[in-house]
Order: sequence, then structure tokens, then C-alpha cells
Amino acid sequence: MDTNAEIPFEMRLDARAREVETLLRSLLDTHLLPGEIARPERLLAAMRHGVLNGGKRLRPFLVVESAALFGAGARHIEALRAAAALECVHCYSLIHDDLPAMDDDDLRRGQPTVHRAFDEAAAILAGDALLTLAFDIICDDAADNGAAPLPAATRLALARGLARAAGLGGMAGGQMLDLTAQHDAPDEAGIIRLQAMKTGALIRYACEAGAIVAGAPESDRERLAEFGSAIGLAFQLADDLLDVTADAGRLGKATGKDAAAGKATLAALHGPDWARRQLHGLVEQASSLLEPYGERAAILKQAARFVAQRDR
Repeated sequence: MDTNAEIPFEMRLDARAREVETLLRSLLDTHLLPGEIARPERLLAAMRHGVLNGGKRLRPFLVVESAALFGAGARHIEALRAAAALECVHCYSLIHDDLPAMDDDDLRRGQPTVHRAFDEAAAILAGDALLTLAFDIICDDAADNGAAPLPAATRLALARGLARAAGLGGMAGGQMLDLTAQHDAPDEAGIIRLQAMKTGALIRYACEAGAIVAGAPESDRERLAEFGSAIGLAFQLADDLLDVTADAGRLGKATGKDAAAGKATLAALHGPDWARRQLHGLVEQASSLLEPYGERAAILKQAARFVAQRDR
């Protein structure tokens, strides 16, 4: 695919989303893999509902574009596979996050949540299956484009990074802190830690994963991870701002839920105007981290602005 940064950003975002969605559809439509016994159709249907229901596919986009930053054109398929694996983890987290025991949401991306479209048991199992599928995708040494597969050490780094971003010290731990915060409101530092884990960890991983696929040096991996941390905080801050200011119909999910649940957010703590100023600062911080790459980083700088300025 053409990597010309002159393509309008949202067109590029949509194009990458279509690529990843095509791969996800293929992975869920594949016949039995070695070691599998059967693929129950109801479970597959629930997984498809949770992962093929639209969305911006921002995290996969960041994987692919971070890999492209380092000239990884020959590894485009491998970057897409890492992106698809990450999206499986993200969608599993949304399915579980929407459950009555968590945020108890009825809508996701303008459609019934998985537990509403099916039932709670199917939603739990769909999330579990998507999580395990993610590591299957990363660990598979098949090369889809005739090229040599990613080295085993690279696949190990991708799997380990995803496990840590998604697990106890990352997303899952952040979700636990979020639930606890409903009864024991954290201070500002606690909110930032919570959000860096619950939301930011996967976005940080997305940016670093692209550099890992491309075989970039450790210093570049760390720089891209820092960039991911900055836009991860911006993403959550923008999300909190939307919860306060956006229309539910346009957003595709309920709004005002943070306040109703007593959740502490930076937007609620300091107000919308402060949040908008912080978003501007985070975009500047993220962009400055990419200065060493010159014009090659233009699309990632646009991604930072998109994250902070989105209205849904």
C-alpha cells in the first residue's frame, strides 16, 4: 500500500482499518487450525460481533504506521498481523468492560454490546477467545507474503510486550483501579496512573510494536513508546472530555456515565477548559518526540492531533 504521507489523514486511517478488518475477518473465517477440535458457531458469531463492528482501529493504525516510519515496507504483512493481534486484545477488553459487572453498557459503536446481542456467558467466552487468539496470531511463524517469517526473538518481544501491556501491570490492572476508584477516589497522580494503565498501555505498546516489527534500535523503540504514552494520555483525556460534552447519538455510546458512577477523571477534576489546554500540550510533547525523524513522522504527528481533537 502507498505510504505517501500526503494522503488525507482520515482516508489513510480508514484504509488501514479496512486492511486490518480484512485480516481479522480472514482469521475468524479460517478453517480449523492444527490443534483445534471445533469452532462453535455461536462463539464465533459473538467474537465477530465484538471485533468486526467498526471503530477507528487507531491502535492497529499506530502499529502499521510506526513500522512504516522505519521503512518496514517488506514487513507490512507482519505489521498487520501484530496490529490484528492488538485489536483482538482491545476488543476483548471492550467486550468485558461493557459487562454488567464492569461498566454495564448497552451500546458500543452504536450497536448492542456483545452481552446484549448474545448473553453474558457468550460475551465472557468471546473476550477470552479473542485474547488467546491474539497470542496465536503473534506466535504463528507463517509468512503470508512469501517472505521469511519474523525472527523468533522478534515474535517473543511482541508477545511479551503485549502480555505486559494487557495484564496485571497494564490494562487489566488499570481496569481494577478504575473499579476501585468508584468507591475510593484517587488523587491526580492516581488518576494519571490509572489511565496510563487502563488506556495508555495498549497505545504505548502499539507504537513500540511497529518499531519492534521493523527491527528498529532500542533507542528508537523507547522513543516511540514515549510517543505512545503521550498520545495515550491524550486519548483518555479526550475521552473524558467527550463524556462530559458530547452527544450520545454521535458518540455511539452513553455519555455522562463517569459522573454518574462517581469516577474521578482529570476533565471532571479540573474542568473542560483545562482539559483542552492539556490536550494541546500533550500534542506538542508527542510531536517533539518525533522531531528526529523529520517528514517521515508527519503521519504520526497527524495521529497525535487526531487523538486530541476527535469529537467521537
